[in-house]
Amino acid sequence: MAAYIQAGAALWDHGLRPAGIFGSSHDDPRVPDPAKAGELPLGSLPYYGAGAALDMDALLAADPELIVAVTYGGGQTYGITPEAAKHLEEQVPVVALDVSRGRSLTEVRDSFTRLAHALGAAPDDAADTELAAAQQRLTLATAAAGRPRVLALSPADAETVHLARPHTWPDLSALAALGVPLVEPAEGPGANWSTVPWSEAAALAPDLVLVDVRAHAAALPADFATTVRTTPWNPELPPSPAAHTRFHDTLTSALHALRGA
Repeated sequence: MAAYIQAGAALWDHGLRPAGIFGSSHDDPRVPDPAKAGELPLGSLPYYGAGAALDMDALLAADPELIVAVTYGGGQTYGITPEAAKHLEEQVPVVALDVSRGRSLTEVRDSFTRLAHALGAAPDDAADTELAAAQQRLTLATAAAGRPRVLALSPADAETVHLARPHTWPDLSALAALGVPLVEPAEGPGANWSTVPWSEAAALAPDLVLVDVRAHAAALPADFATTVRTTPWNPELPPSPAAHTRFHDTLTSALHALRGA
């Protein structure tokens, strides 16, 4: 089995080791993005490139029995060109699980759990119990911190920033359902993001900022970084109970630190 890096990270959390991984057009074709990799042992996994630079020959030479990918709707395999996806599907079975805005975080996670079990992974009730506990800790931490304003964003460059529209992201929608007060950008163009000057992000007066830590995201401008509290956010979170537990606990720790400020 070979997998898109996000999918491979989720299956690794279920105890399945991919034979190799590939990235998306946003990624470096030579080096996998560690932010997307979760707990994957990147040093010992072949990386077949990303986007248009996917090394199809190397991937097929590994003779995978299955390719596990993701899709953001419409059935298009994310991360590689339509031509490459078509060629792969002619050679190897491809499963692309939907992680789009139309799915809840629970639905996304459960779809990967079902696939993992179909591939031989054993059920892990303890992981589900730990996730439920992490969700409860987050709800309590949010209330204890006085329901602070939380803004999710991805730095575009020194002048502009992509502000996430929370209801379009399964992980952010899940946070909102647990009581985290996420800031909604103004209406306008952009289905998932509102791209605005940094001054508009600052004007929203967030108490805590979730910052995209994927390798292709730009750095926070120094003047913005020194005026707000931040915590890491991976918009391509591996869809597994273990990864979601880590995500919730990271935010819980940030909220505790905010309360103690």
